[in-house]
Amino acid sequence: MKAGGESIFTVLVAFGANFAIAIAKSVAAAMSGSASMLAEAAHSWADAGNEIFLLIANRRSSRPADPGRPLGYGREAYVWSLLAAIGLFVVGASVSIWHGISELISGEQGEGRDYLIAYVVLAISFVLEGISFLQAVRQLRAEAHQFERDLLTHALQTSDPTVRAVFAEDAAALVGIVIAVAGVAMHELTGVAAWDAVGSILVGLLLGVVAVLLIDRNRRFLTGEPGSAELREAAIARVQQLPDVAEVRYLRLEFIGPKQLFLVASVDLTGDDAESSVARRLRRLERELETDPYLVDALLTVSEPDDAGSQQR
Repeated sequence: MKAGGESIFTVLVAFGANFAIAIAKSVAAAMSGSASMLAEAAHSWADAGNEIFLLIANRRSSRPADPGRPLGYGREAYVWSLLAAIGLFVVGASVSIWHGISELISGEQGEGRDYLIAYVVLAISFVLEGISFLQAVRQLRAEAHQFERDLLTHALQTSDPTVRAVFAEDAAALVGIVIAVAGVAMHELTGVAAWDAVGSILVGLLLGVVAVLLIDRNRRFLTGEPGSAELREAAIARVQQLPDVAEVRYLRLEFIGPKQLFLVASVDLTGDDAESSVARRLRRLERELETDPYLVDALLTVSEPDDAGSQQR
């Protein structure tokens, strides 16, 4: 399966799980009257809606380059993923915190509520969320191994915002379910609704932290995230391997989409050709570099004679 196709599959798995879970949690929240369960229902509806944004992100960012957008549409992935993260914050976090505070203020005790349905739905939800989470982990682990990173580091640094969002949202969902179970259980045992309300607030705070993290990562890629030091060193080595390149004086990598890089470099060429010949050699070298599936475009220039030592810029 291609990398883009695997990301779409990961999002579809998450959407199917969250849509089914959201319906079940909403019914359970109505039957049990649990604030924590209502918070979890809001969380799942937010996640299901976010997956639609992520599917749009995959579709729109994969469009090929055209004369109007010679570098392609890769950055659209970060725009739609940013909207999904904002939705998680507004719908998931805000609703959960607001409802929890309202329950605390009202001081309702909630005797006679049906807690069994809440436990059953939360248990099923944990299994379904776990399946979706494992799919995201499987994709991230394979990519992390390729880049020689640990799983969490790669989840934060990957240029693919869709798989990062699914991983973060599912991890938060699993923790949120544990919090909700604890809140419902303490409410049932003590008859004090404050425990359930606190569970709702904690779920909301958890979603808020995840949303802010995702918003920040998408902001960084939208404003021009450079390639890591490891990627830069690999790119320098690749350019220096080209037969016409004597030395790389300057190189910059920038992400312009999921697994899409733009390379700008200043090089010394072998020989002492005429200007017209140098231009043709540079274009040929650029086309050779662009055969790399992760390199969308390359721009090479001839370095100035006094550019010695500027490679580290």
